[in-house]
Amino acid sequence: MFTGIITDIGRVAEMEQRGDLRARITTSYDTSTIDIGASIACEGVCLTVVRLGPDWFDVEISAETVGVTTAADWTEGRRLNLERALRVGDELGGHIVSGHVDGLAEVVGLSQDGDSLRVTFRAPEALAKFIAPKGSVTLNGTSLTVNEVAGVDFGVNLIPHTQAVTTWGDVALGDRINLEVDTMARYVARLREWA
Repeated sequence: MFTGIITDIGRVAEMEQRGDLRARITTSYDTSTIDIGASIACEGVCLTVVRLGPDWFDVEISAETVGVTTAADWTEGRRLNLERALRVGDELGGHIVSGHVDGLAEVVGLSQDGDSLRVTFRAPEALAKFIAPKGSVTLNGTSLTVNEVAGVDFGVNLIPHTQAVTTWGDVALGDRINLEVDTMARYVARLREWA
């Protein structure tokens, strides 16, 4: 489990297609405190650490994950939002995030809103019903609050701090974004199906 509060920006150092895709990600985390088998959310995708170095870790990415996330777009040098798994006693500053990406959203609008950047996303139709104004959403691993919803489009504001400490400072029109809808919204919808 994660919170959607980004704690490092990593960089893809290597990509290698084996049976699965393997990525080496550089990090400022103290890798001596990371165990083999640990979960790290990389751009919102929960991945398992399979190898460690002094300032990097390797993850294996299954074909299923490549098919439903932006991992298919990762190239050497790409910056990634990173978050280590939640530990008992950690502050829950964002919301409960599983790291299981539901689908891909697309950036369809960018505009300044004071010092913040207003970003409009287009969600896949099947996921749009889970996105509500003032609700939580996870985009590229970042816990964000939804401002407004219009059909399959929804908007968020990115304050300057968020842009500076995540990869959101690099956002551009047309970007594909890892989208994880709020877990509670998913369960409420499922319960309604049984009512």
